[in-house]
Amino acid sequence: MELLKIQQIEKYYGSRSSLTKAIDDISFSVSKGEFIAIMGASGSGKTTLLNCISTIDRVTAGHIFLEDTDITTLKGKELNKFRRDKLGFIFQDFNLLDTLTAYENIALALSIQKKPAADIDKAVNRVAQQLGIIEVLKKYPYQMSGGQKQRVASARAIVTDPKLILADEPTGALDSKSAKMLLERFRSLNAEQNATILMVTHDSFTASYASRVIFIKDGKVFHELQRGDNSRKQFFDKIIDVVTLLGGDVSDAL
Repeated sequence: MELLKIQQIEKYYGSRSSLTKAIDDISFSVSKGEFIAIMGASGSGKTTLLNCISTIDRVTAGHIFLEDTDITTLKGKELNKFRRDKLGFIFQDFNLLDTLTAYENIALALSIQKKPAADIDKAVNRVAQQLGIIEVLKKYPYQMSGGQKQRVASARAIVTDPKLILADEPTGALDSKSAKMLLERFRSLNAEQNATILMVTHDSFTASYASRVIFIKDGKVFHELQRGDNSRKQFFDKIIDVVTLLGGDVSDAL
């Protein structure tokens, strides 16, 4: 079932005398339950694309549909409600509130939705169990490792059961062990909970956990890879081949 449809979107920055085209006629679809990585060099337009899908930024032309809603037309309270109810955000720098415990950070999204306390407690403990962070629920961000903070941020993103989880370089601030643990959790959420994940990354190892990789170059879709029956290692090797074609530094991709 088609969940997300990107239809000929364009995004310009600057004034008439000095226009920069960050996104150039991009179209693709995401099915419910897909785990997709978007890759590209710095300045390729991948983060701008994610910002437009997440409604942080607005497209200059084209349309983005989530289910039957054209999100490019939403404004004000409608837009706030859409973000709150339909999307889950995971950022590279965690964006946790320092004055709240892990439990309170995760519960906040449900509190905003005015869920009953008993339902909030059940939901927080469920996602904490899934992401292996039960032991840090009473801790504050300064008492956690980077990997724990990112898993708390991930729990906050998925606790509302959003239609779409958007992740912007989720492993960028993590060491290799923490990154692998987080990606395994993402894969489990995708496989077991049928979570739909759209992840921006510059890292080939991170992208190899996805089921499909879309490569962006100069604001356009450059190439696309499906994992299919390949092992993660085989898929990683194919991703490296495309990164090389893109002109990227493979040592950086590793």
